[in-house]
Amino acid sequence: MRYVSTRGNAPALDFTGVTLAGLAADGGLYVPETWPAFTREQIAALAGLSYVDTAVAVLTPFVGDALDEGELRALCEKAYGGFAHDAVTPLVQLDGRNWLLELFHGPTLAFKDVALQLLGLLFERFLSGRDTHLTVVGATSGDTGSAAIDALANRAKVDLFMLHPQGRVSDVQRRQMTTVLAPNIHNIALDGGSFDDAQAMVKALFADQDFAGRFTLSAVNSINWARLAAQIVYYFYAAVRLGAPDRPIAFSVPTGNFGDVFAGYVAARMGLPVAKLIVATNVNDILHRALSAGDYSVGTVTPTAAPSMDIQVSSNFERLLFDLHGRDGMALAGAMRGFDANRVMALTPAMRTEAGALFASARIDGETMARTMRAACNRAAMLIDPHTAIGLAAAHAADLPREVPIVTLATAHPAKFPDAVAQATGLTPTLPPRVGDLFEREERYDVLPNDLATVRAYIAERATTA
Repeated sequence: MRYVSTRGNAPALDFTGVTLAGLAADGGLYVPETWPAFTREQIAALAGLSYVDTAVAVLTPFVGDALDEGELRALCEKAYGGFAHDAVTPLVQLDGRNWLLELFHGPTLAFKDVALQLLGLLFERFLSGRDTHLTVVGATSGDTGSAAIDALANRAKVDLFMLHPQGRVSDVQRRQMTTVLAPNIHNIALDGGSFDDAQAMVKALFADQDFAGRFTLSAVNSINWARLAAQIVYYFYAAVRLGAPDRPIAFSVPTGNFGDVFAGYVAARMGLPVAKLIVATNVNDILHRALSAGDYSVGTVTPTAAPSMDIQVSSNFERLLFDLHGRDGMALAGAMRGFDANRVMALTPAMRTEAGALFASARIDGETMARTMRAACNRAAMLIDPHTAIGLAAAHAADLPREVPIVTLATAHPAKFPDAVAQATGLTPTLPPRVGDLFEREERYDVLPNDLATVRAYIAERATTA
């Protein structure tokens, strides 16, 4: 398996290369040169398999010869062996057609663990025996940071610098990052910055040839292909349990950066019968506007009770745009230059029609989110977090045949957002025992101005160049 850049001007890499590289040298994102395809028989054969066995089957085409089957299986067993539920990502039925896919049974209580626990092990495996030392730079709107920190803390040959917007993540999200005191972990709170500012800084650091030349940079955000590939697995795992390949399944995905739902797109390209991928946004609705009206233009970020979705520039949307541009990297590079300069891009009617064959979208406001949280509590005795509620509200609004089951991705444990859950339902969720002492732990992080030069100097002073 070879990987190419969405902007057409970076060397093609194998799976090891894209895992360690993160962002492509031309500023694009890596995608497989061709999409692997599964037959109906191969999909049917996944029924009844464990999560680890499903992961091995789904990831093998993407890994290529970077790992043999035994090595891949060992890494998956280690990555998922510590999850709190034996099914890793269990399905829970809410009513006659709606299901939750619980993705929060990992160590930091969010879906990012499913990918990042494996990515941390892949880093370690691919760095073994090399002189390379990785400088991993990431941006987080809340959950990526804690999941990456848990996965990379104390790992050899890796320094992690994680940027988050000060005051725009929940207390639980912040403490899950800042109470990890490993020497290779560096938390940076941007004073006055948004997630989009943090994400733009990460991209700018990769694009800075002088800086990138001094360090071996890599990424843990979903711009890293290996992280996104790991998320494809749970679409297959859920769908075969609900009747695939003999019936199509719809998925409703709360998303801001388009990574989680793009993994569902890849599953569909591989042959999984996906009836529809519902892109559920909050009031920061650039993805909804792009898919419903062709308006991919940047607005002002509005802070909400679903902070992981308070995003305007959705990095992974570029991967879909690559396919919508006929996989013409040069054409997309030109479009992205225009977007970077003007913060506006228009999707043509043909692009919208092509995307609309698989994608639908919905914009869910705060009142609807809260009402959905109350309904889940009252009707199904389920506490759900604000992000999951946005996905479930979009599922309820979907125009799909009644016989099509809809799986909403439950992306975070409700205890990560206790104030919002309590306000909506009157009940305060409690942290699981494994993280129950979170508010008693010491915190450590540095507050920096929302300034690229300052952040770059901070990283350069602390990163290992070997």
